[in-house]
Order: sequence, then structure tokens, then C-alpha cells
Amino acid sequence: MQAINSAYEGIIQSADVLVVDDNQFMRKLVRNLLVNVGVKNVHEAGDGIAGLEAIRNLSPDVVVLDWEMPFLNGAELVRIVRSPGVFPIPDVPIIMLSGHGERWRVVEAARLGVNEYLRKPISARALLDRLVTILAKPRPMVQLGNYYGPEPRKQFPESVERPIKAPMGETGLPV
Repeated sequence: MQAINSAYEGIIQSADVLVVDDNQFMRKLVRNLLVNVGVKNVHEAGDGIAGLEAIRNLSPDVVVLDWEMPFLNGAELVRIVRSPGVFPIPDVPIIMLSGHGERWRVVEAARLGVNEYLRKPISARALLDRLVTILAKPRPMVQLGNYYGPEPRKQFPESVERPIKAPMGETGLPV
């Protein structure tokens, strides 16, 4: 796999990524995916409590975090991290992983301040795309009421109809 566009190669290679997952197999799998896309510095934590300590001690550029873990799950960890004035590194970008793709989980992750959400099984391409988005094109962190996290993406109101784009042929004309 051609891992990365050369414009982002240095950013990806120099990133420190922390993988927090209670499943050793998943940590190894995510580590291998990260290494295969060019990340050279991958750290691991086996549960949410160890993850908090690792974030404090390592100040990673990105945290890849499992939702389901004993003791302190991913959502609880995000609540703690996204507490400016309480947690020392509230701005660390977080990619949440979950074996569940229910809409409520995705919405809850966004409400908690997660930067990106990926459903397992994850691909190297999906992980790389999220890393590039976070590291090369970061959204500013904002405080909106009780919310602290990346600035919400712009979304169209439900009442606005989006134009349908016709597929284009090789000539650039609609087919």
C-alpha cells in the first residue's frame, strides 16, 4: 500500500500515537496498521486508567481509543480528558474505535468531544485518512456551553435540500 501523500509523510512519520484498548490483539492490530501507514512512534495502554496516565506522561499527538473497556471506558476517559483546567492536556485529538455503529454512539462520541469515530474492523486507509484530517487539517478546539472539543463540523439544516450531483463521464459531461 502506498501509505501517504508525500505532503503529509513527515507529519505522519513524526506523530506520537497512543493506542488505548483492553484487548491485546486489537492493540497489536492497530499498532500494525499505524506502522504500515508510516507512523513511527506508537505507544500502548491496556485500559482507560493506564490511558489517562499515558496521555499525561507522553503528551501524544493522537489517541486511538476503544469505547468498550473495563474500569474506565472510552466515553468516561474522554469526559475526563476534555476537562480544561482539570486535565492537563484537554486538546489531545481522539479517534474513538468501536465495534458498534449505532447512531447514538456516534452522536454521543461527537457530543463528548471525540475528533473522529471509526467502527471496527478498521482499515489502514480509514485510519490514515483520520490521522491526516487530525494532524494536517485540525479543527480548532472550542468551548460551547458544557461542550469542550473540536469545533463541530458545519452541517446543513434538515430543511435544506442538497442538490443532486449527476455522475460525470470521462469527458466531464453528465452521463
